Amino acid sequence: MKIVVIGLGSMGKRRIRLIKEMYPDYTIVGIDGREDRRKEACSQFSIKCTDSINGVDSANCAFICTSPLSHNSLIHECLLKGWNVFTELNLVSDGYQENISLAKTMGRTLFLSSTFFYREEIRYIRSKISVDKKWNYSYHIGQYLPDWHPWENYKDFFLGDKRTNGCREIMAIELPWLTATFGEVEIVNVLSDKLTALNIDYKDNFIIQLQHKNGNKGALIVDVVSPVAVRKLEVYSEGAYISWNGTPDSVAEFDARSKKLVPVTLSEQTEHVDGYSAFVVENAYKNEIREFFNVVNGFSKAQYGFDQDLKVLQLIDMIGA
Repeated sequence: MKIVVIGLGSMGKRRIRLIKEMYPDYTIVGIDGREDRRKEACSQFSIKCTDSINGVDSANCAFICTSPLSHNSLIHECLLKGWNVFTELNLVSDGYQENISLAKTMGRTLFLSSTFFYREEIRYIRSKISVDKKWNYSYHIGQYLPDWHPWENYKDFFLGDKRTNGCREIMAIELPWLTATFGEVEIVNVLSDKLTALNIDYKDNFIIQLQHKNGNKGALIVDVVSPVAVRKLEVYSEGAYISWNGTPDSVAEFDARSKKLVPVTLSEQTEHVDGYSAFVVENAYKNEIREFFNVVNGFSKAQYGFDQDLKVLQLIDMIGA
């Protein structure tokens, strides 16, 4: 199988590294308009690189790892070439209906990244949320924006753009699995403003109340302000309590017999790459790539897609991020 990876920044390089590890027989071609990135990828991964899609005669699949505002046109172009498409978070709904229709017409897979569905911690938590009772949750996710990519200025990548800002990205990562777990949202209350002196033209913190149609309730705090990277979840109902601090070894659950909070041991061996927050583990990215190829080969169906994401993006628009 021949794979095209478009965008050779940090995420594109991660996808290449994992594909080579998981599927060493696949041929990979890298595409990026920046010569320095092409040279780095060619040297690091021993792959061929070019500066545009036109430089690739044929392929089976494309991984679109560029900044979100470029995704719409790239998805369209790749589908017209007959390629199956894996795309990173889009953050905006530009071209959604057109690309959904084109993928069906071309008979090709259109797969949207939603990495948290593939984290073992999230899978465990979701398995514990029974439908026979109502649940409350509080969830805080935050990290100071300049610390996200310390190797570059925050104004030089998409999180500095109002349409694809850091708070919006956090919500686009978290709300898919939250709504899949706790139900469709019917009422939203929001407090938000700007706390930092960062050179950004969007609100940098949100306190959000979510009322789900099935009676579940949540308090979601999202920010690019906290100087300490934080991901802290608490979920509870009568006789049940689960907490998670963002890392694979931090899931804990209330034990009714001992009346204590006990650690949960998960089965996957955690993989982590130096230079990233402890919250970022490689396992979920590998699980997600594996599912994409399974969907392409007809072995499974995607857990999340453009239709569901359109509703999530509409919810984020309602929140005002």
